Amino acid sequence: MTIPEPYAAPSFIRILLVDDDPGIQNIVVDYFRGHDIEVSVAANGQRMMEFLSETSFSLIVLDLRLGQEDGLDLLRELRAQSDLPVIITTGHRRDEIDRVVGLELGADDYVTKPFSLRELLARIRVVLRRADAARTESARNPATGRNRFGGWVLDRRRRSLTDPNGEPVALTKGEYGLLVAFVDAPQRPLSREFLLQATRMHEDIFDRSIDVQILRLRRKLETDSSAPRIIRTERGVGYVFALPVETMI
Repeated sequence: MTIPEPYAAPSFIRILLVDDDPGIQNIVVDYFRGHDIEVSVAANGQRMMEFLSETSFSLIVLDLRLGQEDGLDLLRELRAQSDLPVIITTGHRRDEIDRVVGLELGADDYVTKPFSLRELLARIRVVLRRADAARTESARNPATGRNRFGGWVLDRRRRSLTDPNGEPVALTKGEYGLLVAFVDAPQRPLSREFLLQATRMHEDIFDRSIDVQILRLRRKLETDSSAPRIIRTERGVGYVFALPVETMI
């Protein structure tokens, strides 16, 4: 299935709400329509995919608790096909693991239930502004080539990574963003705060979560992740990508 590209024009917003609670559906639809935002509602993953195959949306609001379905699985499936902005909703503030996993799978932000409609609207606008800025920057400075480091090749057009043997290595959206941040600034110390911004993780997530992402990326890049030679820890600063990076046309 091909998912249409998201609407680029910020003046028109069309949201897909994926939630099986009729009460939530009604109040979100009524509130957003009062703010000139078009809303479609899907109560399950199948209906979500049907909508996405037929219509372009600006953003998805995805509940992680959908009856018998796992919203994280739906997010994973979505991210395998599209970079459409996603805000996840969780049922309780104690669901921190779900929020962290959702962000690492590529969600752009989260809200916890019960949420303020004004807050949700504000977060949607922030995410869309950020996505619009990223598109503008991409158009201004397109990734026209590939980066090579230590036999590895990062293809910016295809958002893919191959190891020194030419084998593909799967990356989550967060891992990809982290690697791009490193190869854009090789052999320079980068702070955790900078890397959090580069991977677009939410500011409420404690900064040690970037260490988890670093560990996972190391496991994919390093021969021995316990003695890293590519992504090194810079004590008191953050991390440094130790290899020189070559730009390939």
